Amino acid sequence: MVEGLAGPLSRRTLLKAGFSAGLAVFLPFALSGCTSKRPDLLTVAGGEPGGFYLEFSTLLAAALERHGVAGRATAVSTGGSLDNLAELREGRATFAVALADAAGEQSPEPGAAPVQVAALGKVYENYVHCVVRRDSGITGLGQLAGRRVAIGQPGSGTSLTTPRILAAAGLDTRTVGGTDADGTVAVVSLGLNDGLAALKAGTVDALFWSGGVPTAAVAAAQQEVPLALLDLSALLPELRKRHGAQYDRVLIPEGSYPGVPAVWTVGAANLLLCRADLDAATVEQTVQLLVHHAGELIPQSSLGVQFLSPETLINTAGVPLHPAAANAYRALHG
Repeated sequence: MVEGLAGPLSRRTLLKAGFSAGLAVFLPFALSGCTSKRPDLLTVAGGEPGGFYLEFSTLLAAALERHGVAGRATAVSTGGSLDNLAELREGRATFAVALADAAGEQSPEPGAAPVQVAALGKVYENYVHCVVRRDSGITGLGQLAGRRVAIGQPGSGTSLTTPRILAAAGLDTRTVGGTDADGTVAVVSLGLNDGLAALKAGTVDALFWSGGVPTAAVAAAQQEVPLALLDLSALLPELRKRHGAQYDRVLIPEGSYPGVPAVWTVGAANLLLCRADLDAATVEQTVQLLVHHAGELIPQSSLGVQFLSPETLINTAGVPLHPAAANAYRALHG
């Protein structure tokens, strides 16, 4: 796991030199040489505009099409991890990005047949942002008691992770508007863009968001209203006690957002997923794409080595690899 982030030059040097040159020796590139009939269409379930999920999914879809893995590939905007898992299970998406904690919740909808989800790899680290206005005077999570907090759009991974964080902090919540004199947190189901608008307008006091660093929409909001990030890392032991070792201590470096100091927070693996019954050829070719064309899959706003490194691709936080992906990585690592 990468806790500190290198600058853009270091990232691209590693990805382009380390992956493209060093790893090609171990995993022969065979996308164009595969004799299996390629799919006509592959769909990648992404996330909200302004976030890493949709940006990465768009880059991946373009690469899948460009390198002949499918005749056509497209990325789809969604609410986030939970929506993406539903898209997979219901057959509307071929691939999806999702937080490891959401992917670990494998329960199908009531009455639905169980559909197993498998991982192709960890594609990057997600960083939980607790965003407040700099002029709010809020410097710690405990000060959110009695305030209004945006906890993520329904269907997003953030909407799963945020209640876990608040509970680990010993904060009680209620799902109504306004503030509450008895010290409970009034939670509002707002996603990234609506939550940032509410934060700028002063109708919420804090916004939780789980994404890459920097998140473009947060960086844009910072240009309009000075923002601050709260340190969440002290909650890691309690989160792990309650939910297992799927959460990490990660650093949002100084300079990620103009004027915002470095801050430690909670991170979770972000996985590229498919249904366990997806054909082996498509899975293998996609893994080869992740390895050999990593440099094409870096969102432009990205800082540092957050994803697609040899050590982290197979670190899927307990979510099983698709058998074809496991075979491809076995060939890579020997």
